[in-house]
Amino acid sequence: MSRRSTFKWAASVAAGAIATTTGTSTATAAPKADERSSSPKRYKMKKSINQWAFPYPERMNLRECLQLAKDAGFDGIELNYDLDNDLSPKSGTKEYHAIRKMADEIGIAISGLCSFLFWPYPLTSNDPRERKRGMELAGLMTKAAHDLGVENLLVVPGAVHMPWREDHDPTPNDICDKRAREAIGKLLPTAEKLKVKLNMENIFFNGFLLSPEEMNDFVDPFGSEYVNVHFDTGNIMLFQFPEHWIPQLGKRIQNVHLKEFSKKGTDHSLESFRPLLDGTTNWPAVIDAFDKTGYDGYLTFEYFHPYPHYPEALIHQTADSLDRMLGIHS
Repeated sequence: MSRRSTFKWAASVAAGAIATTTGTSTATAAPKADERSSSPKRYKMKKSINQWAFPYPERMNLRECLQLAKDAGFDGIELNYDLDNDLSPKSGTKEYHAIRKMADEIGIAISGLCSFLFWPYPLTSNDPRERKRGMELAGLMTKAAHDLGVENLLVVPGAVHMPWREDHDPTPNDICDKRAREAIGKLLPTAEKLKVKLNMENIFFNGFLLSPEEMNDFVDPFGSEYVNVHFDTGNIMLFQFPEHWIPQLGKRIQNVHLKEFSKKGTDHSLESFRPLLDGTTNWPAVIDAFDKTGYDGYLTFEYFHPYPHYPEALIHQTADSLDRMLGIHS
C-alpha cells in the first residue's frame, strides 16, 4: 500500500468513527434549505391562477385551461364572468353544473369567480342605467358562483374615477361610499341565502377604499360572514405595500390576488403588472404576513397578458414561482 493510499484509508476510518460516535453520517444528513432557491419555510396556502393568464377563448377552450392548470400543479383556478363566453348571462344552472362536473373530473378546484364587468357597469356610477345593469350582473354572478359550487365572488364595490374610461363621469367620494354600501346591502340577502361570499377588492386606481382602515370600516358594519375582503397585493404597490395592509385586514381576508408589480419606470397601466417574481414586491414579507394572520386559502396569480407564443410557459413558470414562495420547491 502506498503512502497516499495509507493516508486515504486512515482518513476514511477516522471519518467513519466520528460518524458512528455522533450518530450521523454524510449520507443521511438532511440538506440545509437554500434561501436562494425557495422559502425555507413550508406554508399551507394553496396555489391558484386566474383564467386571464390563459389565451382564452382565442387559443384555448375552458377544458384546456382547467387541464393545463391541473397539469402545472395548481390547486385551483379562478374563472371570469363576462358577457359572451362560458360564464356569462348566456349560461344558466345546467351549464354551470356541467362546468363544475368537468372541473371535478379533471381534479382542479374553482377558487373563485371574478369579472371585469364592474368597470363598464360600476355599482356607484352617476348613470342610473349603468348602476342598474351592474346590480343585475352582480346578481347573476352570485347565482353563477352558487351553481358552480364556488363560495368566493370578487366584488368591486365602487369607483370615484376610472382613468381608463374617458367617458366616465367621476363620482364624489361621499356619494360613491353611500351608493357602494347601498349596493352591497341589496346584494347581501341573496348572497347569504346562496352561501356565496361577497369579497371586496382593493383597487387604488379607482380612488375608493385607499387604506386598510377604510376597507375595514366598509366591511365591518355589514356584520355578515358573507361580506369580506379580496386582497390584491399588486393594486396598492404603486404607493403602498401589501405587507403593511395584511396584518390590519387580518381575518377579513377571504381570498387573494397575487399581482406582481414593478415600481421601476411604471406607466401607471396594466403593463406595470409583471410575471410573478419579476417585480419589486417583497414576497417573503408578504407571504409571512399572510401566514401570521392564519390565512391558508388560495393565492391566485392574476395577469392580463397571455404569452403570444407557447402560452403554456407562463402557467408552468407561475406554478414554479409559487412553489418557491411557499417552500414547496425541492
